[in-house]
Amino acid sequence: MARIVPAEVPYEPSIAAELTRIMPPGVPPLVLFRTMAKSPRVFARMFAGGLLDKGPLSLRQREIVIDRTTARLGCEYEWGVHVAFFAERAGLSAGQVASTVAGAADAGCWTPDEQALMSLVDDLVDRRAIANATWVGLTAHFDDAQILEAIALVGYYHTISFLCVGLELPLESYGARFPMAHD
Repeated sequence: MARIVPAEVPYEPSIAAELTRIMPPGVPPLVLFRTMAKSPRVFARMFAGGLLDKGPLSLRQREIVIDRTTARLGCEYEWGVHVAFFAERAGLSAGQVASTVAGAADAGCWTPDEQALMSLVDDLVDRRAIANATWVGLTAHFDDAQILEAIALVGYYHTISFLCVGLELPLESYGARFPMAHD
């Protein structure tokens, strides 16, 4: 059971409108969103800072950063939701999805630009800094706007991971599970 009981219908009108806008038709609002709805201010700020719109990174690049960040932070909830909703659309194979959890940043299943993104996540999560070698790899493949977007994604999903893990949110029934959970 989550540490904070998620909001239930009827939602505050502004929250109901946002939930309708962001959730696919027929899919109930995520436990995370309903929990954040208990604080309309945090809910509004969370969505104001969201980075799921079209940005300078491709959908695939964005999802690699998000999946690696949430996996490295042990957030099966958010990782599983993103894998369920976006992995196929982003063209991520089952092996690549698994690699976001347990693979090396330079695993052969990734292109050089994707390896640079994986290294960025690992550096920021592990050291809260970016190594010079990682920076060189990033600048070889990405412009300033793309690099800033990738760093912001790591930070945003660090926060989301802290919320999910700290609140002990129950996993969504349709969410993917970390590969090692089935071993």
